[in-house]
Amino acid sequence: MHLLFATSIVPDGALASGYEIANAAIIAALRRAGARVTVIGFTWPGKLPVDPENTIVLGALDVRTENASSRQKLAWVARAMLSGLTFASVKLRAVSDSQVLAAIRHAGPFDGYVLNSVQFTGAFEKLFDDRPSIFVAHNVEHRSAQENAAAAGSLFQRFLFRREARLLKTMEERLCRRARFVFTLAEEDRAALGVADGDRSAVLPLVTFKQAPKQREPRQIDCDAALIGTWTWQPNRIGLDWFLDRVVPHLRQDFRLRIAGSVPSGVASTHPGVKFVGRVPDAEAFVRSAAVIPLISTAGSGVQLKTIETFELGLPSVATSRSLRGIDHRPANCVVTDDPIAFAGALEVAAGNVRDVDGSAFHHRQVKALDAAIRHGLEKLGPVKQEAYA
Repeated sequence: MHLLFATSIVPDGALASGYEIANAAIIAALRRAGARVTVIGFTWPGKLPVDPENTIVLGALDVRTENASSRQKLAWVARAMLSGLTFASVKLRAVSDSQVLAAIRHAGPFDGYVLNSVQFTGAFEKLFDDRPSIFVAHNVEHRSAQENAAAAGSLFQRFLFRREARLLKTMEERLCRRARFVFTLAEEDRAALGVADGDRSAVLPLVTFKQAPKQREPRQIDCDAALIGTWTWQPNRIGLDWFLDRVVPHLRQDFRLRIAGSVPSGVASTHPGVKFVGRVPDAEAFVRSAAVIPLISTAGSGVQLKTIETFELGLPSVATSRSLRGIDHRPANCVVTDDPIAFAGALEVAAGNVRDVDGSAFHHRQVKALDAAIRHGLEKLGPVKQEAYA
């Protein structure tokens, strides 16, 4: 079986975001199931696809809103209004339908599409109705947009997010209705998308490492707790604001907290132990240098890849209940609470008594369940022909 994996950004091997980590895990699982996978989409500027022989690049594009000028943002908003597309999809309209169609034909004979999330699919939706498809819903996007609207700081932002939510809801309904099968990354997303039936959808348990990470003891602890993420993404920003405003004030004054990643303007903390360290050269080394990992999601849908990574590494953690969506098994060194004061207390206890566990069992369990779900979904497209893939 030959599948065309349609996505906004093709894998380049960097795995710089949760979206890219999820894509790599899903593509690898499709290939383990015997499918030949050709990926089509854009690259980041200056990046090359990690698998050029099985990738069709439509061009280089930076779709990150935080990197765009005010003029570019206004242009995107205007084009979205005029076209009826979402703000996220209109950014991908850097090529024409005819160019995308030519690229699809270049892929050669194939059996169906894997439509990876709504952004790219929404930009060129009418081009993907000639073959059966599987839809991968990384999140329930319309619900995320609704949450973003509720947290927006201005009337204009609230208007834009509400518009996104309305358009995304109808788009997600169409994509789920047309798809032979739907993959979600969290169990609750199946019902939210109206595809809770086992014949219509399945959850994909993800991994962030190709192989189970080996335990490396002893760890060199440089701080009490560490956070890393794309904080410019609104659902992550909502969780960070909750943590800094509600949890951090209850931490003792000598508690050392390091926050890595791009932080929007206006994000700050008066706690003397909090340091914003920006980009770090090695994300794994950074989190391994902390006694405990706070998992602080309070918004969004889908799965939290940072939770999965933490569990694979066997690191101690304190998590909100939203951080565990899409996770069926919680290791013994993870404390769950949504109460800010209890969260702070659990962080202090964990930092004072570091207790790592072997994360390999969690990793193997995730891979086994991921492969089973992928096989189930592919059966809806037809029998899988084993393809040689190097």
